[in-house]
Amino acid sequence: QVQLMESGGGSVQAGGSLRLSCVASGYTYGRSCLGWFRQAQGSEREGVARIDKAGGTRYIDSVKGRFTISKDNAKNIFYLQMNSLKPEDTAVYYCAAEPNCLCVGFPCSPALVDFRYRGQGTQVTVSS
Repeated sequence: QVQLMESGGGSVQAGGSLRLSCVASGYTYGRSCLGWFRQAQGSEREGVARIDKAGGTRYIDSVKGRFTISKDNAKNIFYLQMNSLKPEDTAVYYCAAEPNCLCVGFPCSPALVDFRYRGQGTQVTVSS
């Protein structure tokens, strides 16, 4: 059984930083597409950042220059470093993995929010 588990969420003031981690059990990231998406209260899910099979990274415009997605294949873990956080970044953040994917630019097929394996989410709250 595949399980992804996020950690690292919390409450910070605007301008602060958090690092989210995603650990998998029963699954090896290897050559998979990996990503983070978020869902703010009352809003649709939104893909935030992704790594394709070749290790290429892409971000939505609103987080470019502030967020960094990375992975450690040896530890089978991937991260989302979030700096200069803003109140509008407040959301539940989910990690996701997809073994059968094609990413062109930011979008992937399937869409990041539809990746096969997803975690339960971790709350990030940014206060002004």
